[in-house]
Amino acid sequence: MLQLVDVAQRSLDSFIPVVGEAVVDELRRLAEPLRGARVAQINATPYGGGVSELLRSIVPLERDLGLATDWSIITGGEPFFAVTKALHNALQGAKFALTPDVRETYLNQSMRNAQLLDMPYDFIIVHDPQPAALPELHGRGSARWIWRCHIDTANPDPDAWDFLRPFLAAYDAAVFTMQEFAPRDLPMPRTVCIPPAIDPLSPKNAYLPPDMCQLALSWIGLDVNKPIITQVSRFDSWKDPLGVIEAYKLVRRHVPDLQLALFGAMALDDPEGWQIYRQVMDQKGDDPLIHVHTNLTGVGNFEINALQRTSRVVVQKSIREGFGLVVSEALWKSTPVVASNVGGIPLQAPPGIGGFLVTTVDEAVEKILYLLTNPSEAASLAALGKEHIKENFLITRLLADELRLLKSVAG
Repeated sequence: MLQLVDVAQRSLDSFIPVVGEAVVDELRRLAEPLRGARVAQINATPYGGGVSELLRSIVPLERDLGLATDWSIITGGEPFFAVTKALHNALQGAKFALTPDVRETYLNQSMRNAQLLDMPYDFIIVHDPQPAALPELHGRGSARWIWRCHIDTANPDPDAWDFLRPFLAAYDAAVFTMQEFAPRDLPMPRTVCIPPAIDPLSPKNAYLPPDMCQLALSWIGLDVNKPIITQVSRFDSWKDPLGVIEAYKLVRRHVPDLQLALFGAMALDDPEGWQIYRQVMDQKGDDPLIHVHTNLTGVGNFEINALQRTSRVVVQKSIREGFGLVVSEALWKSTPVVASNVGGIPLQAPPGIGGFLVTTVDEAVEKILYLLTNPSEAASLAALGKEHIKENFLITRLLADELRLLKSVAG
């Protein structure tokens, strides 16, 4: 069978101080007709990205509501994940070479995963393109199948979409972050839009007092007495870490002691990560004020939490972005953002709330410098951003949306 991922036990009652008792009561009411339902959440990696973070939070909460939810990951070596990363990039608009080898690699490994899939489930939610072929190759059985696409597929490469689309016909529904991301010729009968959300009680987002933040940042070489700007993302060309370094160097002409922290998570399903990491290290050179870390070098959620709380500005300079959970994470911690005006980012930081949206390096430089030199306005924007995230992008809202979807698909 597919590998199961261990998750903690959690209680929704712990969210009452954050979201209020009425929200938790509504979740229990929504879940009541689904009690005992067997749910599988399937993706490609247990660590290193927003999808795995969402599942680590939502699976134990569904269990607390009485659903029998499992989280499983597919198998695959480097050739398979190289193909799926190329497919992922192509669905966001990059070119895709659908060679016989590419097709064979994807289909052969997908068939192996289909053979490993045990089917004691009423609902199966498949995340992104890596496991997308499962219902076609395994057979639907009696389960309801949902494909959850977390990336921007508004303008996919035609060859990539022609390859993936036939597999999607086996699904009962598809979920996208935004309506604009849904291709017009989707083959399944139902499409819904559900933006992601953050878990305010996870180790990455729970409150950290200033002394703990100072300890964490000192541990990884940062000086909390000097200003810091930060980007937290996979080492991925779509996140443009090289553009962040370029912008930082221009800002530092005006703020000489400014530090840059780049944290890039490495994921099991992303063989390109180390290539981008090497490019980042080459551009960093011997600059002691640029700090580059990964989840594989001893830096984890504790340090990221401290970085996002202590930074004067959090940057998210994506070229394409499905959502960008790190924007919500920063705003939840009352830190202003300068982020690209792409994908799901404007949902989290609309005009006048949270910070600034930009489209070029020069705009990023201008807005970062503005926030650094206008701390009162930066704090006001961030406070509005935190309230916006609380109202719209916490995990309890996402959980309610998913429960409604399961009930709808079952009906």
